[in-house]
Amino acid sequence: MDAVTLSTLLAAAALAGWVDAVVGGGGLLLLPALLVAAPGLPVATALGTNKLAAIFGTSTAAATYARRTRVDWRVAGPAAGLAVLGAGVGAALAGAVPASAYRPVVLVVLVAVAVFVLLRPRMGVVAVPAKRTPVRVGVVIAVAGVGIALYDGLIGPGTGTFLVLAFTALVGADFVHGSAMAKVVNAGTNLGALVVFGVTGHVWWLLGAAMAVCNIAGAVLGARMALRRGSGFVRVVLLVVVVALVAKLGHDQWVAG
Repeated sequence: MDAVTLSTLLAAAALAGWVDAVVGGGGLLLLPALLVAAPGLPVATALGTNKLAAIFGTSTAAATYARRTRVDWRVAGPAAGLAVLGAGVGAALAGAVPASAYRPVVLVVLVAVAVFVLLRPRMGVVAVPAKRTPVRVGVVIAVAGVGIALYDGLIGPGTGTFLVLAFTALVGADFVHGSAMAKVVNAGTNLGALVVFGVTGHVWWLLGAAMAVCNIAGAVLGARMALRRGSGFVRVVLLVVVVALVAKLGHDQWVAG
């Protein structure tokens, strides 16, 4: 790999770390960059290499949030534990399930998410503690630790965004605290998927390690910026990322026919 291509990938890893730390969706940047930089690279290997970089970034972001704000471990802890298993199952199925099988569903969900966030401008800007009932906590743990984690192992991009929205919509967290819990769970999904991809030989270890360093730098900057600027800033980034995800998946669906 030449120096220009490597530099581009490292820059993409840093930017992906920033986006992931704020609201998730860093895979939207890093996965396409990997596939363009290495034509012929199996999708599973691109996913596995992305997970190697991302696990360091999400773990760093989670630690940064935990030091500077309150993380509800009663929700994030069980969800993260389930997420390790859920993402592992998804990663095991990654080569067997074609993207065409779930891309249209994800597109519809993302469009619904964008409309939902636009029509409810106050959602996530302030916390709604009344929503944190035992039933809702159980539901969000299952949604994050099983449903979203399974998706992360299968394809990945947008996982952090889905997690943030789950924590804000279902248990009333504001966007900053929702992002904090999302990073904890996302670290679990990355770990579960990485173990499976690693065991099956689908990780480019040297490149992934180099990208991990840049991903960490971006994650620290993103987490600090989100904490400093607050939930309004996170909401704007969330909408931008969702629109970008819709555009990317829509393009992929159109190209695939």
